[in-house]
Amino acid sequence: MRIEIWADVVCGWAYIGKRRLETALADPALDGVPVEVVWRPFRIDPIAPAQAVPIEEMYRDPMVDAALSRCAPGLSPAENRVRVSEIAAEEGLGPRWGAAWRADTHDAHRLLALAFEHGGAARQDAVAEQVMKAHFIEGRDISDRDALAAIAAEAGFADGAALLDTDAGEEMVRELLLIGKARGVATSPTIVVGDRALAGAQPAEVIRDFLLQGGRRRELPEEVERLRYAESLLDQRDPLGALVLLRPLLDAHGDDRNVRMLAARAYFTSAQLGRARATLERLVADVPDDSYVRHLLGRTLQRQGLVAEAAPHLSMAAAMSPEFA
Repeated sequence: MRIEIWADVVCGWAYIGKRRLETALADPALDGVPVEVVWRPFRIDPIAPAQAVPIEEMYRDPMVDAALSRCAPGLSPAENRVRVSEIAAEEGLGPRWGAAWRADTHDAHRLLALAFEHGGAARQDAVAEQVMKAHFIEGRDISDRDALAAIAAEAGFADGAALLDTDAGEEMVRELLLIGKARGVATSPTIVVGDRALAGAQPAEVIRDFLLQGGRRRELPEEVERLRYAESLLDQRDPLGALVLLRPLLDAHGDDRNVRMLAARAYFTSAQLGRARATLERLVADVPDDSYVRHLLGRTLQRQGLVAEAAPHLSMAAAMSPEFA
């Protein structure tokens, strides 16, 4: 059973959720079940400054309330801090508890992704433990490269420091964040097994019952999954994210009609009208009886101010499909 934990390492509920998952996995009901726990990135504070600042400064900034609420929907940041500290103590996290820094977690997520790539789930889990311990218990700045290098070594991933000094993991983390969004992950932590998800740091018995139900996810070719994720992002009004996921498909399958059509929609939605026009003109040449392609090309030409050129495409689309009239 593969268990994915989509979480941010500066979310206290993620650390609590880790402990509760460990308790659930130790339950006799799950004895003998092969398990692989994989950490996936999520950002509760994507606007955190590149250089960490004392956490007290963040608490005085009303602009971060919305971001922090993603870690505990329904609670104010102040209420969440009190509740988290109390529950962390119950879960044995301490004796000291409380972050000292508002830290950007991009490099920490890179370290986690690289730990999995270069050592598997067990190494990654050890790194996740050390990163969250450093942040919440030891009061260290986990956005600092030197601190992350030391954390990696403590977790048995000494090679992590050298990898962080390159661009290793950059694209991987960026794509995983988009994939999480495409799959509907909206809370840290979210535990995913197959096609089922459990949001929040639920009690251990709830997690156990969730795991016992299992979950299957239809295995699809990587290209098909990537296309579906891109379409999901486009439906969520994130055309630039969709184009990030489409880029490898455009490179490898640039002649595929579905890939080109989705790219054209993303170009149109993101106002890259020149690229939208070029892609749609090729599609019209290949599939002249596709009313939607003609309609979108007409709309693109309209937005470019080319009304006369747009008219025949819009008229033909309306004739083929009345909904475009």
